[in-house]
Amino acid sequence: MKVMRKIIEIDEERCNGCGNCVLACAEGAIQIIDGKAKVIADKYCDGLGACIGDCPEDALKIIEREADDFDEAAVEELLKQKEKATKPSETIACGCSSSVVQTFPAASAEKSTDCACANKAVSHSVSGGVSSLGHWPVQIKLVPAGAPFLKGAHLVIAADCVPVAYPTFHADFLKGNAVMIGCPKFDDADAYVEKLSQVFAVSGIKAITVVRMEVPCCSALPMIVTKALAKSGAKIPLEEVVVTAQGKILS
Repeated sequence: MKVMRKIIEIDEERCNGCGNCVLACAEGAIQIIDGKAKVIADKYCDGLGACIGDCPEDALKIIEREADDFDEAAVEELLKQKEKATKPSETIACGCSSSVVQTFPAASAEKSTDCACANKAVSHSVSGGVSSLGHWPVQIKLVPAGAPFLKGAHLVIAADCVPVAYPTFHADFLKGNAVMIGCPKFDDADAYVEKLSQVFAVSGIKAITVVRMEVPCCSALPMIVTKALAKSGAKIPLEEVVVTAQGKILS
């Protein structure tokens, strides 16, 4: 039934597809479709505007127009479907080498120094050409929440563009740490929240460093981690590092 009421309107010209509003919408009314945020159905949007303050491009506003009435029952069903669809499986796909959990012996290094990253918990090698990756897999959606390499680890959660842009990513962030990478723009943010909340709840993570690019679409990554922490109930020190497209640390 159509009624005159307040509802969210999204300016697609301004929207950069960062996904911040998706995370801020408790009703699940907003999704990223073809790189743009869209209200998937009027009945899911309560029109209160909780998502507006999280938009870096000021692309969202509350308007009043004729729309389907807000349907709480439909929202509840939608959230149940999303939870079921995004619940990660701990089952490793048989025969898929990208999903087989592996740990690697620590690489030898000529010299190690302390780094200010990851709450001063990161040491790094200054020798050239040494891989500091200690485990496999690394993709957020592939790492089991109970993976042995996560137990008591200092965890680096990085946007997948970071290792390409930042020339000494291995040396400055990976030595002695676990890592999970993903794209907050093109992957499923809700699935990330669910997976990371399970990791934080069961793995005894000691500290988290989120390393992201300075581009707006990457700003959702620390929000995902923060939301996962809140959902897990874990109290874990969190640091954010921002990398420029030219490979410099901005903050």
